[in-house]
Amino acid sequence: MTIHKEGRLLLFVSLIILVGVVWLADYFFVNEIIRNIVIGIAAVLYLLFLQFFRSPVFEIKRDEKYVLAPADGKVVVIEDTDELEYLKSRRRQVSIFMSPVNVHVNRMPVGGSISYCKYHPGKYLVAWHPKSSTENERTTIVAKMKNGNEILFRQIAGALARRIKWYVKEGQSLQQGDEFGFIKFGSRVDIYLPLNAKINVAIGDVTKGGRTVIAELA
Repeated sequence: MTIHKEGRLLLFVSLIILVGVVWLADYFFVNEIIRNIVIGIAAVLYLLFLQFFRSPVFEIKRDEKYVLAPADGKVVVIEDTDELEYLKSRRRQVSIFMSPVNVHVNRMPVGGSISYCKYHPGKYLVAWHPKSSTENERTTIVAKMKNGNEILFRQIAGALARRIKWYVKEGQSLQQGDEFGFIKFGSRVDIYLPLNAKINVAIGDVTKGGRTVIAELA
């Protein structure tokens, strides 16, 4: 387990603030109970930040037949829908909601070359809102596999997540499971699959980014 680069500066600053809070609590509060409560709250907040920016290290089992979960979280949508931004065709959508306690590293569901990448400013509706896929701040990325299949996935900001980070650009090649982005705090990732893809998850299932096989490609 490591700390993700997106959180290192914030955690360092937070640690300095925590030390300051502990010093102030020890200096100003004569009542030991109040002092311990202040120190305890500060420590809990820091631990929450620490767990949010954790980045687990694990072996990725790559297979072109499988689609890996792009994020840790819970499956909240499985439906057929029209993808109108790039693919402009009927697709099977799987959406994963990431709560603040989930790992927020985003990983490539398939390997391939990035054929499309675009950032869209937008609203900050709650991530499970039906319109969040098209109206919230979001980044759309498409990976073209060796067999020609194109898989589209979308990072979507939520009510708390107001910083989407992506590390890819068009023409770049990545392997399945490679890190492609990070979203700070609660958010959502949508993935659009061919209609003949076999879905291996159900609504409410918990996924692990880069490990859970959410679908099999024909």
